[in-house]
Amino acid sequence: MKDSKTQTSGGIGFCGALAIAFIVLKLMGIIAWSWWWVLAPLWVPLAVVLVIAAILGLISVLTD
Repeated sequence: MKDSKTQTSGGIGFCGALAIAFIVLKLMGIIAWSWWWVLAPLWVPLAVVLVIAAILGLISVLTD
């Protein structure tokens, strides 16, 4: 029998790494950005998905 192993990639991804980098830079005093922008890599992708879902939902309602 063939041995089938599934490998899952884990990790934090690009946005997570970017958020960690921004947090470290903020805490070290290298950047003076607002915390909203420092944490933007965490909430911007979610906001984009929600906006796209809202637009698609609106199109779906209007075309019925």
